[in-house]
Amino acid sequence: MSTPKAWVSAMRLRTLPLSLSGIITGSAVAYYNDYWDTMIFSLSIVTTILFQIVSNLANDLGDGLKGTDNADRLGPDRMVQSGVISPKQMKSAVIFTAVLSFISAATLIYFGAQNMSSTIMWFYVILALLCILAAITYTVGKRAYGYHGLGDLMVLIFFGFVSVLGVYSLYSKEFLIDMILPAVTIGMLSTAVLNLNNMRDYANDAKSGKNTLVVKMGPNIAKLYHAMLIIFALCSLGVFITLFNKPLLYLGMIPGLVLLLHVRKVMQTTDVEKFDPELKVVALSTFALSIFMFALLIYLKPI
Repeated sequence: MSTPKAWVSAMRLRTLPLSLSGIITGSAVAYYNDYWDTMIFSLSIVTTILFQIVSNLANDLGDGLKGTDNADRLGPDRMVQSGVISPKQMKSAVIFTAVLSFISAATLIYFGAQNMSSTIMWFYVILALLCILAAITYTVGKRAYGYHGLGDLMVLIFFGFVSVLGVYSLYSKEFLIDMILPAVTIGMLSTAVLNLNNMRDYANDAKSGKNTLVVKMGPNIAKLYHAMLIIFALCSLGVFITLFNKPLLYLGMIPGLVLLLHVRKVMQTTDVEKFDPELKVVALSTFALSIFMFALLIYLKPI
């Protein structure tokens, strides 16, 4: 594999649509409520992509150094483990991308936090730093939280609440409590992707000392947990649409049918290798939910 291909592989571009789902969902509601700002939308997209790339590179580095990525691991090859990219090169890439992501986040905060108090502005700065820290320390370091079953909680917080509520507040300059519902939806579906990944890697993670939530609860309970994440996420979105009082918006839940079929397949699956293609199903269905919601809210917005 050539070096450019190796870096593209390490960035795991297939994870980007999922990471953008929260930004698109929060932006959709902001657009409907007359808070649209193209600069905020563009910078939010760029910042989120950079955060995700930092996370992916750091994950490749951390799992590679700890030996969790090895010949027994299922799924795509990892660059540090395979020796295509050295740990030193990957560490430099993580630092460089982290700096870029903070610059992007700071620019977003500068434009988005206009007319907000300095306290709120500093809150966003701290939040940006926490996003970067969380992205890196999932697998990097002696106390990497991904090795202690905290990955699910962090995904729920950052992919759901921080992404959806954070971007909406940058548009509107205020907090809307109803936005907690779509934040729960995106957060839980994103957590379901991580859970599915951990179900696939259960045996190798357990052997390598990576105590994910799946390792802690066991694969059978993990399946029930997976079903609960998806069903509760869809219910939360349904409640949000009901409160929105626009029946046509229920069409935005069409991708949820794919997710329900996915749950059925996961519950019946015994070969963990078959979980790998299902990762794409959940990620792209979540992205589709956000796109459908945006398109419908554009259509429903009063002229």
